[in-house]
Amino acid sequence: MKKLENKVAVVTGASKGIGAGIAKSLASAGAAVVVNYASDKTGADKVVAEITANGGKAIAVQGSVAVKADVDRLFAETTEAFGGVDVLVNNAGVYQFTPIEAVTEDEFHRQFNTNVLGLLLASQAAVNSFGDKGGSIINVSSTVTRITPPQSAIYTGTKGAVDSITQVLSKELGAKKIRVNAINPGMVETEGTHTAGFIGSDFQIEIEKTTPLGRIGQPDDIAPIAVFLASDDSRWLTGEIIIASGGVR
Repeated sequence: MKKLENKVAVVTGASKGIGAGIAKSLASAGAAVVVNYASDKTGADKVVAEITANGGKAIAVQGSVAVKADVDRLFAETTEAFGGVDVLVNNAGVYQFTPIEAVTEDEFHRQFNTNVLGLLLASQAAVNSFGDKGGSIINVSSTVTRITPPQSAIYTGTKGAVDSITQVLSKELGAKKIRVNAINPGMVETEGTHTAGFIGSDFQIEIEKTTPLGRIGQPDDIAPIAVFLASDDSRWLTGEIIIASGGVR
C-alpha cells in the first residue's frame, strides 16, 4: 500500500515549478490531488494529464488563494470530487526583488495578498475540511528568511511571516490533530526563476558558490520532503521549518 493511499491533497499554485513537482509526487504516493492554479490552465491540465496517465487521480481547479470566494470554491470542488481533504500544500506564491527606493503599495499588497493572506485563507478552509481526523498543512516558505538577500524586503517579509505563522498554527491546531510544517527551499530551477532572470545570473553563481552541495535545486529535490510531511512518517513533527537548500544557511 502506498503511503498516501486514500488521502486527498490540495496543492495551491501547482501548475508549474515546485507546486507541480509536489502534486505529481503526492499522486505517485497514492493521494488524489487537486491541482490549483490562478491563471495557467494549460500548465495545470498538463500536470493532471501526467498524473492520470500514470494511474493517479487528479483534477484542476482554478482560483486565486488571495480571494476568499475562490478558496471556498476550491475546497467545495475538492470535497465534491474526492469526499474530503487530508493534506494542504500552501505553495502558491509570487515574488519580485525590488530596491527599497522602488517599493510601492501595489507591489507590497500583491506579494502579501498571495503569500500571506492566501496561505491564511487556504489554511482556514482546510481546517474546516479536515474534520475530526485531523490533517497536515505544509507551507512552502524560502531560505530568503535566512540569507536575506538585498532588494528582497517585501518577499523576505512575506516568507518571514510564513515561518512565524507555521509555528503559531502548529500550536493552535495541534489539539485538532492538525500538523503544520514548512519547507524552505533554496534557489530552485523553475519556470519562474527562468522568467525572473535568476538562472544563469551572477546571483545563481553566488548561490552555488555558497551552497555546500554545489548546485541549485530542482523541483524533485523538494517534492519528496512534501510527501514525507504529508504522510504518517512525520506524525510526530509539527511546527518544524525544514531548510531544503543544499546546505545554504
